[in-house]
Amino acid sequence: MLTSPTAALAGEVTRTPDRGRRRTLVLLGLVAALGATVLASLALGVRDINPAVVWDALTGWATGAPLPDDQDHRVVVEQRLPRTVVGITAGAALALAGTLVQGVTRNPIADPGLLGLNAGASLAIVLSSVVLGVSSPLGFIWFAFAGAAAAALLVFSIGAGRPVRLALVGATVTALLTPLITITLIQSSTAFNLYRTWAVGSLAGVRSAALADLWPFLVVGAVVAAAMANRMNMLALGDDVATALGQRVGTTRAVSGAAIVMLSGTATALVGPIALIGLAVPHAARRLVGTDYRWITAVALFLGPVVLLVADVIGRVIMPHSELEAGVVAAAIGAPVLVAVARGRSLAGV
Repeated sequence: MLTSPTAALAGEVTRTPDRGRRRTLVLLGLVAALGATVLASLALGVRDINPAVVWDALTGWATGAPLPDDQDHRVVVEQRLPRTVVGITAGAALALAGTLVQGVTRNPIADPGLLGLNAGASLAIVLSSVVLGVSSPLGFIWFAFAGAAAAALLVFSIGAGRPVRLALVGATVTALLTPLITITLIQSSTAFNLYRTWAVGSLAGVRSAALADLWPFLVVGAVVAAAMANRMNMLALGDDVATALGQRVGTTRAVSGAAIVMLSGTATALVGPIALIGLAVPHAARRLVGTDYRWITAVALFLGPVVLLVADVIGRVIMPHSELEAGVVAAAIGAPVLVAVARGRSLAGV
């Protein structure tokens, strides 16, 4: 039997102190899991590296010491460390964007990918490459923002207030934009080669210079997502109740929409349109800590990077002398969540 948002949130008030301790333990466990995942990301791959060597490489890098003439040290510092940092930031961005989308729309099957934002950002990036010759992440970001914002404006203007229609419009927008991306890529082999490296989402080849250009957008989006968490709790009660409690519903949706575009657009520009993390992570967080969006947001901030880094590590070790893109593995992880949602198992409290 499904639980209404009002009843679910009302139940939060009557929880015992054990609930708070459990949530704290979950959060601490995720912090530990993130640390273990980071270590695995730095140590495992086509070339496995001893954790002690990883530690030596990191401490030497942190102190500014020159890299020794050691291939393992160079692999850790020059290749895997930037890749891991990008995975942490992109995973957090996608998870927070998905949390905001579900909170704003009160739709349990909403995420930036399913609502067409990733497709809009992808088309804009492809057009910028073909028409203007843009090839740097800093150049991509503005077009990614524009594409994601245009898709968001279209989807939300048609499907606002109607969760089922919102999902249908998002799927339609994605279906319309995907062929346009293909047609555009046919015009340029250079753009095609650039696009295919991140079309399914991958952390391979991303360098720290890209993140150095884009991190302010991710920080602003994350701060706004955290600030909107309590407002999501009021929105879950319905627009009328939220308005009666003094919230400006329109302003909340507009600010949250800007954060969604900023987070998903930046993540897409960095690692490509990785699907289903924005859907799966909020549902997993809701299962772990309940329906309070303040805790869901906190859990998503750590769980998103864990999922993306795990997907990246699995992709590296599952195929000898090669690797499977993180986007493919992440989709395989998130697909069971989507099936559970379709069967009505994860709708409680949304």
